[in-house]
Amino acid sequence: MNNESCVYCHPTDEIVLWQNPQCRAIFIADSPFPGWCRVVWHEHIAELSDLRDDQRNSIMAVVAQVEAQLRQLLTPAKINIASLGTALPHLHWHIIPRYLDDSHFPEPVWSAARRAPTTKTLPENFIELMQERLAITLGA
Repeated sequence: MNNESCVYCHPTDEIVLWQNPQCRAIFIADSPFPGWCRVVWHEHIAELSDLRDDQRNSIMAVVAQVEAQLRQLLTPAKINIASLGTALPHLHWHIIPRYLDDSHFPEPVWSAARRAPTTKTLPENFIELMQERLAITLGA
């Protein structure tokens, strides 16, 4: 896949929670897993090892802060963090709150569903809260 057809290089309708010149944190609104976020490297690269040490440290700090804020706001049973990129080789992480009653728990979100989706709902102002918290912890 080249970067002309990459949805992360040419995003549409993203809900950006935070960004800097290197990366952005986005909210996945249409997910059956409430609170699912992604951290996406702006430049079209495929692997973590393509980054310099300081860049790796920087993006992992963003991933950790998104996770920390999701834990504080949503109190999930677990947070899954994944970087796959097989179908879309653009460096990104999934940060997925998991709940005991979610449709796949304790299996991965990419496995077959075991039950109906969770009844967990997000706070009405979830996006604004995440934006505020990430601006404070990561800088505006």
